[in-house]
Amino acid sequence: MAFHYFSEYLELEKHYSKHTVTAYINDLESFQSFCMSKHDFEKIDDVSYTQIRDWIIYLVESTISNRTINRKISSLNSYFKFLLKTKSIDVNPLAKHKALKTDKKIQVPFSQLEVETVLNDIYFEDTFEGVRNKFMIELLYATGIRRTELVHLQLSDISLSSKTLKVLGKRNKERILPLTSSLIKCLNAYIKERKKLSVCHDKQVLFLTKKGVKIYETLVYRVINDYFSKASTKVKKSPHILRHSFATHLLNQGADLNAVKELLGHTSLASTQVYTHNSIAELKKVYAQSHPRNSKT
Repeated sequence: MAFHYFSEYLELEKHYSKHTVTAYINDLESFQSFCMSKHDFEKIDDVSYTQIRDWIIYLVESTISNRTINRKISSLNSYFKFLLKTKSIDVNPLAKHKALKTDKKIQVPFSQLEVETVLNDIYFEDTFEGVRNKFMIELLYATGIRRTELVHLQLSDISLSSKTLKVLGKRNKERILPLTSSLIKCLNAYIKERKKLSVCHDKQVLFLTKKGVKIYETLVYRVINDYFSKASTKVKKSPHILRHSFATHLLNQGADLNAVKELLGHTSLASTQVYTHNSIAELKKVYAQSHPRNSKT
């Protein structure tokens, strides 16, 4: 396999699923085939941006969506970053590439009923992983933190005396979030199970695998997708959708936009406003039901 070492890197170091790794390799092989037919060479390690641009033009003319093209280029970019990391190349030919413009997809959050169904009605096994997964979902929904922020949480970030959680966000921006009583209950249950682990390699990390090592991002995605698949028919079920749900549900209940911005760790209101379309829909519903001048016909 031409991309054997890259495949191992994605699976063993990045902890990508086999499905994701296959998608990456398929994109690379597609580009390699193009290089062989168009430029008569097989090795893509020394390719130039001009040749990559030819491929992009070819894909655009093939009526493939810009979103799909960007995904393929992202696979290629990851490969070049791997080659840089292994000192196989000196320059990433995609370093200055700008992604093609795409229409923004509206992210549909989970309803409050769907979240409540997962947390109250779905069965979580009475094991370390079951207790951890329940705490993970509770924490993501109660705080709205990002998946990567959850992965990097330390035990020392939690203060039970003040019932707060310290989160290190993008650009090392720190924020303090409140912890609810139900969340603290889940935390205590998790810590109790955590102490039973036969081995613990990453003692300072909050979330661990059953092997006692730090969890990884694809594991978090898998947990959210698995549990919400039992309660929701929405196409996308991810940690980001849970973060989206956190913001939308707060706004629907009348929370101030600036307050939600601070909780999410956004630097500007523009980032937070993407979550308001669902709140506006809720306001329209209330208006339609309540306003005396609203037409009933």
